[in-house]
Amino acid sequence: MALDLKITGGMIVDGTGAPAYEGDIGISNGKIVAIGKVDGAADQEIDASGLVISPGFVDIHTHYDAQVIWDRMLSISPWHGVTTAVIGNCGFGVAPTRPEHRTSIMRTLEKVEGMSYEALAEGLGSDWPFESFPDYMDAIEARGTAINLAVLAGHTPIRTYVMGTSAVERTASGEEVGAMADIVRSAMEAGAIGFSTSQATTHHGYGGKPVPSRLADMIEIDSLVAAARVAGAKIIQATVGPTLFHDQLALLARKHDIAVTWTALLSGMSGPGSHRRHQEITRKLRADGTRIHPQVACRPINFDFEFNEPFPFEMRPLFKQVMQADREGRKALYRDPDFRAAFREDTAVGARNAVAGWIERSVISMAPGNPEWEERPLREIAESAGKEPIDFALDLSLETDFTARFRFAILNYDEAEVAELLQDDNMILGLSDAGAHASQLCDACYSTHLLGYWVRERGTLGLEQAIHMLTQKPAELFGIEGRGVLAEGAMADVVIFDPATISAGKLERVNDLPTGADRLISPASGIQTVIVNGKILLQGNQASIPATAALPGKLLRNGCAA
Repeated sequence: MALDLKITGGMIVDGTGAPAYEGDIGISNGKIVAIGKVDGAADQEIDASGLVISPGFVDIHTHYDAQVIWDRMLSISPWHGVTTAVIGNCGFGVAPTRPEHRTSIMRTLEKVEGMSYEALAEGLGSDWPFESFPDYMDAIEARGTAINLAVLAGHTPIRTYVMGTSAVERTASGEEVGAMADIVRSAMEAGAIGFSTSQATTHHGYGGKPVPSRLADMIEIDSLVAAARVAGAKIIQATVGPTLFHDQLALLARKHDIAVTWTALLSGMSGPGSHRRHQEITRKLRADGTRIHPQVACRPINFDFEFNEPFPFEMRPLFKQVMQADREGRKALYRDPDFRAAFREDTAVGARNAVAGWIERSVISMAPGNPEWEERPLREIAESAGKEPIDFALDLSLETDFTARFRFAILNYDEAEVAELLQDDNMILGLSDAGAHASQLCDACYSTHLLGYWVRERGTLGLEQAIHMLTQKPAELFGIEGRGVLAEGAMADVVIFDPATISAGKLERVNDLPTGADRLISPASGIQTVIVNGKILLQGNQASIPATAALPGKLLRNGCAA
């Protein structure tokens, strides 16, 4: 048998959850053609002795929608073994977009997904290579990508396309809902795998207004889900809020016979142990046959922020005035003793909200002029300066013209509770948010963190179980065909890694986005080789294919490569 690539002597973990076994893999024409004992020569051979051979990881929750236009490598996901990513989550995206709405869409992404407006404007250019959703799919495919991409059609750009500025002001008319449904059907026909929306109270757009999807009523959401399903959608993704949660999602799943995944079930959402109520509701729904799949995360939800864009606090009513103020107005509020007193009370230890006690979990991540303060607890530095911590943080922010930064875990920091969620088979692992909140967090490294921390260090998950969670399970839920497993006939998306060293590295701040905008990255350890559609993409943390060359990733229209 003539092979393009042969991997020999590794420990095969096939993605199904079955026990690992030693063997070889033969690859030809982008597919696995032999597995187990593989004889015969190959054009290339990789010795995987002492290493694990796994399917490529499938990241179902990313926001590379804009980045893919200027960064075909989709860094940093491939560094951490991700060979397939899903974009268009939370109802967001960049298509369809009329030329006159481009600024609005970019400003929305700037606010709600923490993306630099300047970087978006520079990266997307003055003449976007698409307007409609089918145009966007064609633009991605024409450019090529390092890894495979599946695309959800996002509610917010669709609503903006139909309603313009009214999208953030009111409910839609019947005629407008019909026009949106037509776009959704067109998106599915162009290859979207599903539809996404958001009713999250934390999702504010430009000027502090709710993002467009939050103005949709259930008649509109139901109509768009119906349009998506009839046109072949495989999944609905929703970011939940008070008007779109268990009851409404269960109704949509049953009525339209479609899987629904929601973002996100995290430890500490409404106090200690609060996740268990949602687990029990989910268990009962699943037992009744309702296809509901909450997304969980394996890392604390850390936010690195500065007080000109205080994203972690924007969910609090106190900060509505901050969001509506300009830069100088925010400075005036932060100087106000009454605002400071209210801020202390609202976020004190024991307050019933997600940012309660944030001071106790906070470090100073950037202190211009005082680098010795960086990565040290905010309370410790404040007390050494003789100040109350909130006064110190706001004073430092004002003194540095908002360049001082702080970081704390807002959710998912109770490891015992996170372990309960990871071990619940009704959950699906997601929420990397890769491509979003670039200067605030970096969880695109979730896969190497899962394998290094939760498997090797804590022993909470077995290796086979964890790889199943990263591969076959998300691929099957999202209707991504021929991927997520190592088997004859499957696509040759493969990761080879050292189980003794695999891990996510410490966060680093770099300035490599368009216009030199900053982002946080995490280098990977222990990943030896990443293979996409039979081509070696990365080896020893180095790209094997130049970013300017033809890249091996495929656009997965309706979950399949052409």
